[in-house]
Amino acid sequence: MRTKLFALAVVGLLTTGSMVACSDDGGSDSGTASGAAGTKTGGGGTGKVGVILPDTTSSSRWANDDAKYLKQAFETAGVPADIQNAQGDKNQFQTIADGMIAGGAKVLMIASLDAGSGKAVIDRARAAGVATIDYDRMTLNGGAQYYVSFDNVAVGKLQGQGLQQCLAAKNVTSPLIADLNGSPTDNNATQFKDGYESVLQPLYDDAKYRKGPDQSVPEWSAAEASVIFEQMMTQTRNKINGVLAANDGLGNAAITILKKNGLNGQVPVTGQDATVQGLQNILAGDQCMTVYKPLKQEADAAASLAIKLFKAQKGEDVANSRVKDPESGAYIPSKLLTPIAITKDNIKKVLDDKFVTRKALCAGEYEKYCDQAGI
Repeated sequence: MRTKLFALAVVGLLTTGSMVACSDDGGSDSGTASGAAGTKTGGGGTGKVGVILPDTTSSSRWANDDAKYLKQAFETAGVPADIQNAQGDKNQFQTIADGMIAGGAKVLMIASLDAGSGKAVIDRARAAGVATIDYDRMTLNGGAQYYVSFDNVAVGKLQGQGLQQCLAAKNVTSPLIADLNGSPTDNNATQFKDGYESVLQPLYDDAKYRKGPDQSVPEWSAAEASVIFEQMMTQTRNKINGVLAANDGLGNAAITILKKNGLNGQVPVTGQDATVQGLQNILAGDQCMTVYKPLKQEADAAASLAIKLFKAQKGEDVANSRVKDPESGAYIPSKLLTPIAITKDNIKKVLDDKFVTRKALCAGEYEKYCDQAGI
């Protein structure tokens, strides 16, 4: 009877869901993304692991990488999984969750779009006896049982240090710094900023750097970032000397405006996620650095935790540290992974890890830059 109910729930989701094509501009060129209808893995048995990813626009990872790595991990373990993407729609996020819970999910792993919709999903899962994992993004005051992510404050520190090193290499004195922060509804963006401000604020305090425009970008939108950064340039009369951009998409938005003003390559710009676009900008000399987060490590850790919970085992040997939820004050058993700063000097790291391929990175006009870098 349970199997029949599960089948009906899946049919309902497939009927109402919509398939979304994969983006091809992201962290790897061979992944497949789940649309709203999702990707089912694993064979029979009772129950499943449900995974809800947030969108395919805030970072190319959500289109190309996470679904692929998670699917591989669950298939290897023989654990049935339903991996779907909410495509940036909070209502769809909650609808998918309701379907997964009704369909017999034993574990629900989510990368929330915002705290409100994420908490509503976690509350419903808890009421149904479903174990919960915050994946990559902590749902503030959400009450998830576990949290798996990278050390996001460390990510921000790498960005601040990278910008500092690039400005020093260009012998820029008293630089005016602009901040393009991530989405104000994403706790990761807050943590990134905590990290890079811990590097930059002492330089402002010592009058070695000058604090310039500082603005968050709604929903990590590159289109919004372009408008915001163009306004920043106008406001400062094109006097910005360095850009702390919270990810590669925002960094590329700034680079596009700098190109319009003939300043690309002269003004260091940071990034994050080691996307193909960000790495190409580094090779071309338009971007200072990015932060590489080995996503397979994150996906494998989260899948390992979900598999233990699916099998009614404790997860503390995977989630072997604790992170405090700044809103609820609760300490959440967590697994935090280590990010890596990437510049032109060590860009081969992402190729060696097969995170991107040479074919994708060195396509078209970037072939010459790859040759120059010895790639």
